Amino acid sequence: MDQDKVERAKRLLEAVGSEDYETAMELVHPQVELVPPGSQAPLIGATRFRRWLEPDAFARQDIRPLEWVVGESGRLLSRQHIKARGSGSGIELELVSFTVWTFDDAGLVTRIEIFLPHEEESARAAAGLRE
Repeated sequence: MDQDKVERAKRLLEAVGSEDYETAMELVHPQVELVPPGSQAPLIGATRFRRWLEPDAFARQDIRPLEWVVGESGRLLSRQHIKARGSGSGIELELVSFTVWTFDDAGLVTRIEIFLPHEEESARAAAGLRE
């Protein structure tokens, strides 16, 4: 099941990066919980998740996975390189972030928790990884 989790998370990232939101929605639970970075309030439910996927903020977004690790908790930790360009400002953004993925027994993503570069330790702890 661990490799299946990695493949599903990869498919979701690819779908988001290519703006294939229909495929992305097929991979998440109807009550998916998204915890955005920067201490923002969680978004619960497929409708809110879908709205979050389609922001007007970015004209382009490229998400490239760098690493996948399954924690003792069964959660998946990914480290990804993100490049984006603001749609209105044209400002280029480039960073490495972390995501903790939680799945149900059917393989659907039930929780996505995003961490900023300086929060790697918190991301590893949330994934159930020991130091």
